[in-house]
Amino acid sequence: MVEEAQFTLQVKTSKPSDQTPVKPLPEDRRVQPRFTTQFRSTFSGQKQEGQGRTLDISIGGCKIESDMKVEQGAKFECRLHIPGLDWPLRIDEATVRWVDGNSFGIAFSRISPEELAKLKTILSELEQDE
Repeated sequence: MVEEAQFTLQVKTSKPSDQTPVKPLPEDRRVQPRFTTQFRSTFSGQKQEGQGRTLDISIGGCKIESDMKVEQGAKFECRLHIPGLDWPLRIDEATVRWVDGNSFGIAFSRISPEELAKLKTILSELEQDE
């Protein structure tokens, strides 16, 4: 004997103002614009030093490609060798936020007001070039 089941489907509708906002996906968390670059970069910390290429940059951090293996959470000083500057842009402290193969993302944890002003000028120029 086959038993028969009955289901009741209720559809609730709500006005858009009643809806809970959807949180953005992790890749959408960035609030600052990023600009594609090809700057040489060097970095050094207590345990290691290395070099790489800065692939993109924003006011709050950048993406670096390097053969040097780094760990998430590592902190180091970073210098970005930007064409047109007499000296590399110096980030006093950068923190590794993520690692993916030979690429990693850093957040600028500490930067002097002078270097921050230079960074803002560089980003403004990159924005005009787009």
